[in-house]
Amino acid sequence: MKKLTLSACVILMLIIASCKNNKSNNSGSTNYSQGTFGYDLSFLKKEDSGLVVLKNGSGSEQVIVSPKYQAKVFTSTANGLDGHSFGWVHYKSFSGPLDPHMNAYGGENRFWLGPEGGVYSLFFKPDSSMVFSHWHTPPPFDSQPWNVVSQNDSSSVTLHKNMALENYRGTELSISIDRKISLLTKASIEQQLQIPANDSVSMVGYETDQTITNTGNFAWDEKTGMPCIWILDMFTPSPNVVIAIPFHPLKDKTKRIATADYFGQIPPDRLIFKDSILYFKADGKSRGKIGLPPYRAKGIEGSYDAANHALTILTADIDPTAKYLYQKWDTTGATFDGDALNAYNDGPLADGSQMGPFYEMESVSPAAFLQSGASLSHRQSVYHFTGSEKALNIISEKLLGVSLDDIKDAFQ
Repeated sequence: MKKLTLSACVILMLIIASCKNNKSNNSGSTNYSQGTFGYDLSFLKKEDSGLVVLKNGSGSEQVIVSPKYQAKVFTSTANGLDGHSFGWVHYKSFSGPLDPHMNAYGGENRFWLGPEGGVYSLFFKPDSSMVFSHWHTPPPFDSQPWNVVSQNDSSSVTLHKNMALENYRGTELSISIDRKISLLTKASIEQQLQIPANDSVSMVGYETDQTITNTGNFAWDEKTGMPCIWILDMFTPSPNVVIAIPFHPLKDKTKRIATADYFGQIPPDRLIFKDSILYFKADGKSRGKIGLPPYRAKGIEGSYDAANHALTILTADIDPTAKYLYQKWDTTGATFDGDALNAYNDGPLADGSQMGPFYEMESVSPAAFLQSGASLSHRQSVYHFTGSEKALNIISEKLLGVSLDDIKDAFQ
């Protein structure tokens, strides 16, 4: 009997060890499979010892913020550690030397400053041609750490960074950045978006408020150039992910609906304009970017991942009367006729290499015409919803004006 009991114990221990091994992974993020929030949290804790995790009382809704990696919101969950990880994390980018062009660590919400191209570009040195070999993301928001200045329990955190950046005009801009990330309660999400309460839908949402201040001794004007706030959100693509962006119809047909040739014209099998909504395929297989001008953008866009029954909504402040900076990689466009809302689908470069795959939804502030000591703020919020398609469809129709079937069938 003792031998039988001992054998049973050994077998039980082997089963337990086997289960643990099945949940482990190559990066050392044990106990959770790749694609879960727990996996990404374990991985990122090893890279940033000062990681900040915002979460509600039960821990079902959580958001990861990294001071070391430029105040990024790396990812979030609506269902705790075992839940789906909504952000795209580029695991390979954390090892090896820094990339001189861009360190694509990932993150579902990152702070950048624009413009990327145009006469006030922050990514190209004065008089250089605007080609990839000359394109460099400024280190203060690409590779340098930020400082945590305050934290309110597990509901919000504020980070700070001072920057000195030279633009394409040769002007050195002295800039102070404050960025606050706040986790929203379910009640706050439902109130902000005016959607009906539904206990069958899991959700997580957060708000980012960023303020830039001109800390130099001269005003930012058309002679010196000026920056704009640029927030970019990276997510994991799949063959069935589609971005949907509602827009304002205009009687003036000469005004563009969207810029669709940032990196070459996007073909019609990947970009569709139907009534007052734009559909953009986000499968990570073809590089392309679109942008809506402020007089078209409604301040909202969304994506639906049918494989994971995940609806993502992005909202941002838009000023339809303000000047937005031109950001394409040339200096020929109208300087203050830029876009306010963007989306990007990653794909192979000309040499066959690829940074991702990932896709992005983005928002931009107006041009920062600021006197010395003055500030400009920009707010963006991200919401994720998971549940049955019937329940998610109600949210999609309310916020985007189209059904999930419309989104799923857009490219059928």
